[in-house]
Order: sequence, then C-alpha cells, then structure tokens
Amino acid sequence: MPFLRLITALSILLLPANMGAQELLDPPLVILTDVPFELTLQGVSQTSTQYEVRSATGLILAEGTILPQGVSVVTGLEVGSIEQLPLQVLIGDRSDELEPTLIPGWFSVLPPILAILLALIFREVITALFAGVWLGALAVAGFNPLKATGRLIDQFVVPALADADHVAILVFSLLLGGMVGIIARNGGTMGIVESVTPFARSAKRGKIATWAAGLAIFFDDYANTLIVGNTMRPITDRLRISREKLAYIVDSTAAPVAALVPISTWVGYEISLISDGLRIAAEQNPNGADVILSQNPFDLFLQTIPFLFYPLLALLFVLMTSVMNRDFGPMAEAELRAATKGELHRPGATLATDTSSELMSPKKGLTHRWWNATLPVLTVIVVVLAGLYTTGRTSVGPDASLRAVFAEADPFSTLLWGSLAGCLVAILISVGQRMLTIHECIDAWLGGTKAMMIAMIILTLAWSLGSVTEAIGTAQYLSLLLSDRIPLELIPLIVFVTCALMAFATGTSWGTMAIMLPVVIPLTISLGGVATYPGGDQAAILLGATASVLAGAIFGDHCSPISDTTVLSSTASACDHMDHVRTQLPYAILVGIIGMVLGNVGTAYGLPPWGALLGGVSLLFLFLRFRGRVVSGAD
Repeated sequence: MPFLRLITALSILLLPANMGAQELLDPPLVILTDVPFELTLQGVSQTSTQYEVRSATGLILAEGTILPQGVSVVTGLEVGSIEQLPLQVLIGDRSDELEPTLIPGWFSVLPPILAILLALIFREVITALFAGVWLGALAVAGFNPLKATGRLIDQFVVPALADADHVAILVFSLLLGGMVGIIARNGGTMGIVESVTPFARSAKRGKIATWAAGLAIFFDDYANTLIVGNTMRPITDRLRISREKLAYIVDSTAAPVAALVPISTWVGYEISLISDGLRIAAEQNPNGADVILSQNPFDLFLQTIPFLFYPLLALLFVLMTSVMNRDFGPMAEAELRAATKGELHRPGATLATDTSSELMSPKKGLTHRWWNATLPVLTVIVVVLAGLYTTGRTSVGPDASLRAVFAEADPFSTLLWGSLAGCLVAILISVGQRMLTIHECIDAWLGGTKAMMIAMIILTLAWSLGSVTEAIGTAQYLSLLLSDRIPLELIPLIVFVTCALMAFATGTSWGTMAIMLPVVIPLTISLGGVATYPGGDQAAILLGATASVLAGAIFGDHCSPISDTTVLSSTASACDHMDHVRTQLPYAILVGIIGMVLGNVGTAYGLPPWGALLGGVSLLFLFLRFRGRVVSGAD
C-alpha cells in the first residue's frame, strides 16, 4: 500500500499545471514580473460577452467585450508582485482562476545561458542542453523538481518532435545521411575526391572550392549546409583541412547567402515580416499612413541588402581566410594540427556524425566513379529547385514574378522530395551497375542514417530549449532592451545587439526576426517621424535598423551552440559540435564588431554603405595579415 500511495502522489505531481476552462485558450504557465503578457479568451454564448481580468488585490487589469463565439486577445497585462496572484478571469457569469508561476525577468535568460556555459566549459552539448531545458521546465512546473522532469518530456521534447517542420528537417537530414552512406559505399565519394584532386592540389584551393559551393546552393540554408558539408568533406579530408575549418566555411556561407539572395526560402519570410511592420507603423501613425503603406516590402528588402554588414562581411571573410591561408585563435591551432599531424579533428572529440563505420567506406574491388556521387547530389538540387518553383507557382498563380514564386514556395516538402529522390537515384545507379545489391544498399543507407543520430538528439534538445525560452518569455524580456527614449542614430546598433542576444539565447534567427521586425520598423518610423519618410536620414536609419534585425539574428545564430543551423553544420562536417562553436566564435565576433562599428554606427552618422563595407574588408585584411598565422607550410 505505501508503494501505491507513492505512485498516486507521483501521478498527481506530474499532472499538467493548468486544467483551465474552455474560455481560456492556452493560458501562460509563466509570466515575468512587470513584463507585459497576453491572454486569449473565447466567448461561450450567442451574444456579446463582457470580460474582466482582476488581480488578487481586486485591481482590474483589463476589461472588454467578446463577440458571439469569438476570440479576444487581451494584451498589455502586467503583474508586479506575487500578491497580485492568482488572477481572476470573469467571462459573463463564469469565472476562472489563473495562477501562473511568477519569475523575475532575468530568470528567463538563465536556461539558455546555463546550457551555453556548460557546453563551452565541458564541451559536452547533450548534457548541457538537457540541463537548460530542465531549468526552464522547473519554472513552468512552479519550481517542483519532480514535476519539472515530467514537463521536460511531455511539454517540450515531445512537442518539439511533433512539430511538422521539425520532423521535416529530421527526415530530410536522415534521408540525406542515408544517401551519403550509399554513395560512400559504392565508391562515388572517393571518385569525386580522386577527380577533384588534380585541381584542388592544395588546402587553399580546397577551401575556396568549398566556399564557392556554398555560394552556389543559395536557395535554402538547410540544403546548403548538408549538401556542401557532406559533398566536400572527403575532399577537405584528403587535403588535411580540419573539420572545424570545414564546419566554419559551411556555417558561414549557408545562412548569409540565403538571406542575401532575393530568390531563396528566406526572402518570402523576411518580406512578410517587413510588411507586418509597415502595417503596424501605419496604424500607429495615422497622419502618415498613406506614405508608409505606399512602400513595397520587397523593394524595402532590396534596399536593406547594402546594410546587411554581418552577412556580407562574413562571406568575404571566409574567402579572405581561404585565399590568404591564414587563421587565428583556436581555428589556427586546429588547422595546424590537421596540416602537420594529419589529425582532422581533436583527439577525443565527439563527432556529430560517425564516419568510422565500415559501411561508410567504399566496398572493396569497386571502380571509383565520380558520377555515382554527383548524380544523386544533382538530383537533390534539381528536385528541390523544381519543387520550390512548382509549389510557389501553385500558390501565387501563373502570372507572378519568380521572386513571388520562391517567396510562397513550400521549402520543407521540397527538401523531403529532393532527399528521397537522391536516395532512390543512388540505389538505382548502384544496383544498375551491379556495384551493390539491394541488401547492401539498404545496409549502407542505414549506416548513413545511424551516423546522424547524435546530431538528431542535439537538434531535438535544441528545439526543446527554444520551446522553453518561448514558454518563459526570454525573447519578450530581451526585446524590452529597446526603448523609445534612445537617440535615433543608435537604433541600428541597439537593434543589432538585441537581436544577436535574442538569437544567441533562443537559438533561432527566424524566431528573432518574427518578434523584432514588427517592433523595430514602427519604432524607427515613429522616432524619425513620417514627414520625410522614405527619404533623407530617416530612410537610412530605417534601412539600417531593418537590416540590423536580419544581420543580428544571423550573427547570434552563428555564435549560439543551441542553433539548429550550427548543429547541422557540425553534422554535415562530421565535427565535434563544441569544437565548431569554439573555433567559429572568435571569427563571428570579429566580423560582428567591425560590422557594428563601421556599419551600424557609421552609416547612421552618414557613412555610405559601400564605404562601411570597404572599410570593414580593409580592417579584416589587416587583422589577418598581422595577427593571423599561416596554417600550411606546403602552401
């Protein structure tokens, strides 16, 4: 009987914290002290229904009317102390009590900070991510440790895996890993290495070729990362280029090029957020609404490209380090280790992808043919591009522009189609040439997918940590760093830093953009006034601030060990994840600081964008020339 009582007690502890009535839709489990939050209320009658939200002290926080069978979002609610809880929500003659966990704003940044610090200190990312998720779940569970452990699984890990887009990324990665396993087994990968070796005779040329491949696959950052990393890894291994360097080149070309090219899966998303920001600005500035709404969001995006200093300088810096064959900091040590000792990764490293299996090596006795690898990879690229065009054209109609077609395309479905097609082509050419049997193809495919499992676990925990930060309001707290009392010229700089911190803490550049663009555009327009918009200095500040959201999000994403694209870069490069973060961080910080000083601040005070870019490139060159180390004696 004591055992049964213990089981009953545990079951009660693990019950969901909120069993709210149907009138409250998704009530918050955690709110931050003096940070605005919102409630979504639903009508329950055929007539208009009055509602009130009161604190425990009797203070009316909000009141209004819900339309028949409608939904009302109550915004701007704030709680300053624990004495105001529980909240009482009155809807008509019904009432509900809502008692979320109240935490100070600074606590909302502790889970990602804990995960990042543990990962950097111990170089073990899975345990670090688990600890960060658990700390956030602790707040959600009302600081009950046992309940927090249950919430970690059922409220964060499982929903992260249930998200359709997340599953698409996992399946795409596994399928692509399986394809890589097949082309490695049929000798295609080794065929590419042997064919490219006469042209890429040095590490310098291998790095430049990898950078060029990153520019070529511009339509999606996930596809870019996995295709370039997996395709170029055997070549860079042969040239004694460290896995850390390969991961850096892959990571620092994928998101920047996808964000810059007007035809990519990023652009439609960015334009929709810019449009939302202009609409909100028009609502807040009725006197200038016509002027604001007359602006085309796509044209505004095109005008921001010269102000995207971090992505532009990051791409150029990758090329610069490759051409000059110089590195600094931990990256220089990694490159010297690979060049002098032939150690492609640090001894004792935990590789995100296991390439040591016999199934990842060519079958003995086969002729190594480069087209056995090239055809499946080209199939992936062609099918993805065709899928993007087809799904986009279906959404916007036959008369739309190519930009509009790609903006409305379905990237996740097309990535799945492309990776599956690549697997099928790899199997067909292997069996058709009698290089592998069907059974051997399946074994090789399974070997490729198994090699991805560590990365899949890291991705799942990273997404779970992102859900935790959303539940405890990390992004909302960081967004309060923006104030309407700051000088107009400092807006781009402050926006860049805020977005970088947000993306670093949450591990998502897209989530940062979604929160910040609808805030930054109206704020900048209201501070600059709308009388002279879109001309004059106000337009330069607006373009700089808008670009700072995009650039800051990418910068924070590059620095964050919990970012999905950072994880995928380690995966595709078969690199220890924390070694990738540790070696890339100084590069990203250097480029970010120069971009902030010359770009964000300089252009706000009158420096033309081309001057800021030229100055940034010059400073990066001088830094490499006098602080960088030549990393290969042969070159």
